[in-house]
Amino acid sequence: MSDAIKHECGIALIRLRKPYQYYLDKYKNPLYGINKLYLLMEKQVNRGQDGAGVANIKINVPPGSRYISRYRSVEQQAVADIFGKINKKFQKGYKELKKSRKEKENEDLRVLDAEWWQENVAFTGEVLLGHLRYGTHGQNEIENCHPMLRQSNWRSRNLVVAGNFNMTNVDELFDKLISLGQHPKEKVDTVTVMEKIGHFLDEENQRQFEYHKGSHDNPELSDIIADNIDLRRVLERSCRDFDGGYAMVGMTGYGAAFVARDPSGIRPAYWYADDEVVVVASEKQAIKTSFNCKYEDIQEVNPGHALIIAKNGDYTQEQFIAPMKKSSCSFERIYFSRGSDPDIYAERKKLGALVIPQILKEVDNDLKNTVFSYIPNTAETAFLGMIDGLEDHLAHERKKAIMEGVLFEEHLEELLTFRPRVEKLISKDVKVRTFITSDSQRDDMVSHVYDTTYEVINKNVDNVVLIDDSIVRGTTLEKSILKLLDKLEPKKIVIVSSAPQIRYPDCYGIDMSRMKDFVAFRAVLELLRERNMEDLLDEVNERCLAALEEGTATEENFVKAIYEPFTYEEISGKIAEIVRPKDLKAELSVVYQTVENLNKACPENPGDWYFTGNYPTPGGNKVVNKAFVNFMKGIEIRAY
Repeated sequence: MSDAIKHECGIALIRLRKPYQYYLDKYKNPLYGINKLYLLMEKQVNRGQDGAGVANIKINVPPGSRYISRYRSVEQQAVADIFGKINKKFQKGYKELKKSRKEKENEDLRVLDAEWWQENVAFTGEVLLGHLRYGTHGQNEIENCHPMLRQSNWRSRNLVVAGNFNMTNVDELFDKLISLGQHPKEKVDTVTVMEKIGHFLDEENQRQFEYHKGSHDNPELSDIIADNIDLRRVLERSCRDFDGGYAMVGMTGYGAAFVARDPSGIRPAYWYADDEVVVVASEKQAIKTSFNCKYEDIQEVNPGHALIIAKNGDYTQEQFIAPMKKSSCSFERIYFSRGSDPDIYAERKKLGALVIPQILKEVDNDLKNTVFSYIPNTAETAFLGMIDGLEDHLAHERKKAIMEGVLFEEHLEELLTFRPRVEKLISKDVKVRTFITSDSQRDDMVSHVYDTTYEVINKNVDNVVLIDDSIVRGTTLEKSILKLLDKLEPKKIVIVSSAPQIRYPDCYGIDMSRMKDFVAFRAVLELLRERNMEDLLDEVNERCLAALEEGTATEENFVKAIYEPFTYEEISGKIAEIVRPKDLKAELSVVYQTVENLNKACPENPGDWYFTGNYPTPGGNKVVNKAFVNFMKGIEIRAY
């Protein structure tokens, strides 16, 4: 999208199911697991560039040996920074091993001494966890990077947590921790989630201790407890009052791990397993590329279920909370996930094809004098779908003309040979950086971030149709793209969004939490003002305030009422007026995908609350009502 927004984080988990020596023998490299984790994270780096973290658990090292390793980074290339440090540890270990075995110079040290590697070098464990952070709130500091670590001298009470999640009820979760007797250090969802799970992991440890004590000596009892801990029970008790979207990964100190997905399936989580590994990631494409497996062998973690990997490497998928109506995030398909996934690629093409009837209406079916293009690069797939849709339309028109009879040969020739006009009109110049702080100078610099292709438009004759993934704020259109297109002197500019109008804030992982940021919301405000209907704002505000005070704000999204008086087309028309630069000479229209067509294109990801206001959890209603109250008060903070 040309209006960049921050969004979901990325998760990666690898469980090596064989003894560490197996990978040394087969792959001739002690870095097998680390290399695979690096690939998984690099293939998902689009999901988080504010920071990254890696953690590792060794399962069978003796007491006195460090068995948990963790690195986090907020450097500009955080993944490379972390794995560069890990690689240095392995290089140092290799030199030490070579030195200690100098009397046997012909030995291949890469396949020797799995036990030595694990006792002397960090990140040689069987369970590996990676996280990529896009911060929806909080400073970009290393303390805010996952994985988070909850430590104990009891191995089975150690917990490492990372996730792609936002909770809407942080205050309630914080109060719950206090009622359990804890004293949390921060009121943020990352801390509350980890401490909540950690509390019930402690209780499960105690339950097993009480059951088995007296029948075994303490050193032996520690292993007995670890072998019998019920992680499904821990999650069932921990997550019952979570309200939000989440895909949470946890590793215990004794080597078991889990990936838990929210009951609505809002946040994505996929897994793959074979004899050697169990793998989890936020995107299928990352697993496919990293492990060269078949797409059909990659499965979703079901909503309300957890993939639980035992200490011995066995795995099961178990329900820990009752699933709700599936509401997987549609923005994953429109924009966030990599478009190289074959399903996402097909869906994005269909999104482009489905807007053809609206486009034809805007250009008055004058395809001869219409040029099609796209911005930014992520919109290319929707653009290809749009062109496919045009080709289908032309094929239908040819068939119709031939069936009805074409009188002149030249008309038939023109009909059969005509193709849509396609040009690369705007491209981003990555060499230009908008570092100037003055607003007036910054706007001028922003307009030069993009390059324009000149002399391909018939001046004052051609229409230009430009497709974008989605239009959130409209700022880049107004300050840059429309001005550049106008320099080409087209008769009309049609901006097309392959996503519907974004009307409501997100609270499940995307940084879209303030009402006034949405150009669709600003358009409605203008329409209400023009038609002397501003009293409706006060009415909605009073309903929101009353519901928040009475504790019923979770029951209904009252903000829907401000959109109801207007048609979809009226709001799109007002958006075009808002983003139109004052000196624009060309006609301008803005076309949005319909929600109905979005659901046709992405039937397995029906989460569309950004567009419809139909939140999948009660907390979503509370957030949107609070966000509206914040807007009316002029408070610029997120509503959860």
